[in-house]
Amino acid sequence: MQRRTLLRGVLGATALGAAGGCASMTGTLIAPDSATVAAAEAARRRPGRSVVTARLRASASEIDLGGRTVATWAYDEQVPGPLLRARAGDLLRVAVDNRLPASTSVHWHGLALRNDMDGVPGVTQDPIDPSGSFTYEFTAPDPGTYFYHPHSGVQLDRGLYGVLVVDDPGEAAAYDDEWVVVLDDWIDGTGTTPDAVLDELLRSGGSMMGSMGGSHAASGGSDLIGHGGDVTHAAYLINGRTPEAPSAFLGRPGQRIRLRVVNAAADTAFRVALGQHELTVTHSDGFPVEPVATDAVLIGMGERYDVVVTLGDGVFPLVACAEGKGSAALAVVRTGGGEAPPATSQPRELTGRVLLGTDLLVAESVRLPKRTVDRRLDLRLGGSMMRYRWTINGRTFADSEPLQLRQGERVAVRIANATMMFHPMHLHGHTFALRDGGARKDTVTVRPMETLEVELDADNPGQWAAHCHNLYHAEAGMMTTLSYRA
Repeated sequence: MQRRTLLRGVLGATALGAAGGCASMTGTLIAPDSATVAAAEAARRRPGRSVVTARLRASASEIDLGGRTVATWAYDEQVPGPLLRARAGDLLRVAVDNRLPASTSVHWHGLALRNDMDGVPGVTQDPIDPSGSFTYEFTAPDPGTYFYHPHSGVQLDRGLYGVLVVDDPGEAAAYDDEWVVVLDDWIDGTGTTPDAVLDELLRSGGSMMGSMGGSHAASGGSDLIGHGGDVTHAAYLINGRTPEAPSAFLGRPGQRIRLRVVNAAADTAFRVALGQHELTVTHSDGFPVEPVATDAVLIGMGERYDVVVTLGDGVFPLVACAEGKGSAALAVVRTGGGEAPPATSQPRELTGRVLLGTDLLVAESVRLPKRTVDRRLDLRLGGSMMRYRWTINGRTFADSEPLQLRQGERVAVRIANATMMFHPMHLHGHTFALRDGGARKDTVTVRPMETLEVELDADNPGQWAAHCHNLYHAEAGMMTTLSYRA
């Protein structure tokens, strides 16, 4: 949608009505380029902060995935894109050069940044046209593991993504080394493109399965989340590599390693385990949780987990099973001699204790303070594969009614999934707290027919996207706007 068209709809909506579960609201919309947004950014900036600069070049690229070379789009001709790193409170200044044959943008996933830098064309900025450039400049307020990707069509399902780590300058190191692990499902350049898959889904409904030679219907399911997804991709990757030529981490026995695991996939949740090791989950979506030991974690699209593991002696498979799809990605941890694990490794930990984000408890240091709820909102998730139309509160994004609120309010959101698919729901510019002491998150996997309640503080003014992070569901309508009014 053109920015002027969407903003006209946002400006013209003056009431939530029954769809939002609230009384009507009047007042002035707080636009992304407003003085209120600028004031919120100014309040984040700290004296003596560092300025971290970077440049990203988005272009058509030939990428070796490990024995398969594909024509795709990437940042700086690499998949994942460059790792960006800053400290909490730093000012990031990232120039993006668009050398793609299409307009693009960059969304800074999970960051509570200033609204006009959120990277959503039609909501917070105009798109970056081909041969154009745009400089994103914002304060990184919270430490954690985040990532960046376009918010333009289905470009995320190419190779356009990378990780942003925001370090905590006051954190005492409780580990010896770290490894950034990026999970992905891959289809681009394998006989089809993400755009072609979306067109087919919209035209005929049903599921599509990417392969090196074409596509056909997918099937499968999960005991944890039901149907695995709409698209079975041609390959599943860890750090841009297939299981036949895996990425590897070299360590020493006894080392404590922090894994920063990011699910950058478009349509796939992953069950992740490290053979012969126990994982201790310490953070979810950047925020600390009460540490908990597990054999495996289930990570929905857009979620991030930090886990700590003490390495044994040998060679071990890090496996990310494509949940409900019957395939997997593989990486290798090597601390000693021995043969590399086979590409088809299935460590027993995958069938042991499996942790979901909704199982985690918040760390006391980041617990939302108790206060009275000022506003209640409903997000009712609907749709089906038959028409391939996915909705929030009965409407697709083009016809959505913004969910309105005022700065300073405590807001309770009831997310009710009335479909037979799982939906990883992502809110821009905020974190929310799961009820009953659950984790602070910005993306939560809502299972079929499940209802979750979360709370957030309306402390970041502007116009913010809220959507399913299944890329194809979002493009088929499962998106709305959290809209601040003065």
